[in-house]
Amino acid sequence: MNVLLEDFLAHLSHERGQAANTLKTYDILLRRFVGWAESLSIASWKQVTQTHLQQFLEYETSRRLEPRLDRQGQRRLSAESLYLQIAALRAFFRFAEEEHGMKDNPALNLSMPRRWKRVPKALSEEQVKELLTPPLNPTPTSLRDHAILELAYSSGLRLAELRTLRLEQLHLEAGFMTVIGKGNKERVVPVGCSARAALDRYLAVRSDFVKRRSPGTVFLTARGTSFAHVTLWLRITNWAKERGVPELTPHMLRHSFATHLMNGGADLRVIQELLGHSSISTTEVYTHVAGARLRDVHDQCHPRAI
Repeated sequence: MNVLLEDFLAHLSHERGQAANTLKTYDILLRRFVGWAESLSIASWKQVTQTHLQQFLEYETSRRLEPRLDRQGQRRLSAESLYLQIAALRAFFRFAEEEHGMKDNPALNLSMPRRWKRVPKALSEEQVKELLTPPLNPTPTSLRDHAILELAYSSGLRLAELRTLRLEQLHLEAGFMTVIGKGNKERVVPVGCSARAALDRYLAVRSDFVKRRSPGTVFLTARGTSFAHVTLWLRITNWAKERGVPELTPHMLRHSFATHLMNGGADLRVIQELLGHSSISTTEVYTHVAGARLRDVHDQCHPRAI
């Protein structure tokens, strides 16, 4: 069973261009099923039936994988986790059917649970202004950290995109940069004036971080290496705490970028392109945050509003 699973993961990586995090998630979820199937002496994917899949999902739910309580106070598997598990199984069996001629797809009629769209948390514009205040006594390190924050908010980058951004991707004189996002998809993103100024100040001292084998990434650590995910986030959270924003989360700057664009009147399709979302449905989660603006527009434009 593991041989076909490896083929599937290779297909996702090389032919579908899926992101590393997606591959890791599918790998973990499907190997969980393989382990369960082997405990029942199921030795081939062709032996798996829809009944087996339903039994496995019931088993997963009963394992108490996540500390979430239902109305009776019992621990249960979250709808989000169940959604991912079913999505992984459906994607795998679709691949087995299309690429390996599996005749019967047992996951074909598995119903997907409804996903609850969480309201993205965003900073207020006042908080952003406080967060992005330039350092009073600039050092190479503070100039670097300030440039990271400015760029994250100016362009709505993911943390991984900030970490891997390379010098050749910057086109600051023209006011934009190219970004390699999820699934190695490239997009063009504008860089605002404040972010360009912060980057110019940092790039003037970037040589202080460069060592003999430093990579061409824009942001370097004191050792001259690219930032690890945890290290970069620690720099950002420490900066935020010093400026009175203690509850900053990895996606909050990105959410703030999108929310403030939406409140400013930006088209949803434009925000989708800037964020690098493959589906407009992912971007639609921001439409609810514009309620106050929608009321203002209604009051100003509708003849019977006031």
